[in-house]
Amino acid sequence: MSNPNPGSGTPDNPNPQAGSPDKEPATEAQAAQTALGNTERAEPATSPKRPAPEAKPSLGRLFLDNLWAANTFTVTLLSLVLAMVVGAVLMIVSDPEVLATYSYITARPSDALTASWTLVSEAYGNLFKGAVFDPEAVGFQAVMSPISETLTYTAPLVFTGLSVALAFRGGLFNIGAQGQAIMGVILAALAGFLLPLPPGLHLLVAVLAGALGGAVWGFIPGILKARTGAHEVINTIMLNYIATYFLTWLIMQNGIQDPNRTDAISRPVDASAQFPRLLGDGLRVHAGIILAVLATWAVWWLLNRSTLGFELRAVGANPDAARTAGISVTRTYVLIMVFAGILAGLGGSNMVLGSTASALTPLVIAQIGFDGILVALLGRVKPWGVALAALLFGALQAGGNRMQSYSGISLELVTVLQALIVIFIAAPALVKAIFQLRAARAARLQTSLAKGW
Repeated sequence: MSNPNPGSGTPDNPNPQAGSPDKEPATEAQAAQTALGNTERAEPATSPKRPAPEAKPSLGRLFLDNLWAANTFTVTLLSLVLAMVVGAVLMIVSDPEVLATYSYITARPSDALTASWTLVSEAYGNLFKGAVFDPEAVGFQAVMSPISETLTYTAPLVFTGLSVALAFRGGLFNIGAQGQAIMGVILAALAGFLLPLPPGLHLLVAVLAGALGGAVWGFIPGILKARTGAHEVINTIMLNYIATYFLTWLIMQNGIQDPNRTDAISRPVDASAQFPRLLGDGLRVHAGIILAVLATWAVWWLLNRSTLGFELRAVGANPDAARTAGISVTRTYVLIMVFAGILAGLGGSNMVLGSTASALTPLVIAQIGFDGILVALLGRVKPWGVALAALLFGALQAGGNRMQSYSGISLELVTVLQALIVIFIAAPALVKAIFQLRAARAARLQTSLAKGW
């Protein structure tokens, strides 16, 4: 049966004409809409001019729009704020005198508030004065002392943080920065007091010896991972123990131990093998911080501007796809751990060739290898981010010493602050929920740790 209305839709004509004999002819807008399959609305024929494009927002407007968004900078800043707030609560709870004022807070709330504010403000004030600047300081040495201490603590953390971060970017979890730093400090110290070399050359040889020690200790888990598939976490943890006990044994050997001492301490490193002081003998900051900045730039260039860095990142993202593309995963794993060991070894050499110590002791390396893991996490495993995170940790360490001396706050609280900062940064969803942040670039904050943030 034929269709009495040829202008209407039928199965044979799924796109009916816009008009019909019984109605007015279709307008231009209707015809355009039909031609586009009803997916876009055509402009009416009566408005030939297009609307003016919206003006681009100013930089100030963009800054305000993104200030309260869940981007990396905001999350990091608010993580610091949360850590300081929790730290303040811990100070109040751990102080018996301040805590006693809360027993009668309903009668005189001003006592509790005043005592709490005095304790917290004095503690954080001394933290700032010990790490950045003391307004009451007089003289060049007193003014520059806080910065000097901060940079002194920062230098080795930059190296160990870069060591962990570089391995992360390659898909490996380098827990062995502590052991690699120990081997670095051992070889650097041995070269520093066993080799009779002229100044300049002596320092260069000692630094290279420290890098070599870390490289060897990084090569072992790297080749085991590449050849046998042995997990680098287990291997590096075990190598940490081996390096620690080897250091303890070595110090007591003849020719190594200080002949004038009976305790576990080695001969002092010659002055010709030590980093020069940057601000005079009265301040501890040394040329190791310059080497740390150069190392940061070198790692950034390696990751972002070199072919090896591309292969490293490709293997870290997907080893199977990298192997299919012709990249040697075995070779890359070995190189990653060797470079990571070199960086950690340089961090260890800073501890004995700089101004922190001049001889080997069982605790000469402190915890810079394990702190490097926190620094790498805080810096989002990006080279310059790691450098800034190391600077923050160095400031906390330097300021914590003054906070303990002047305010009576336990130095362990500084460690708690460091841990809280990392906890909050590692949980961006928590920070976002607490401060009601908008979802902006949140996906970047949730990227897998092993793939490299």
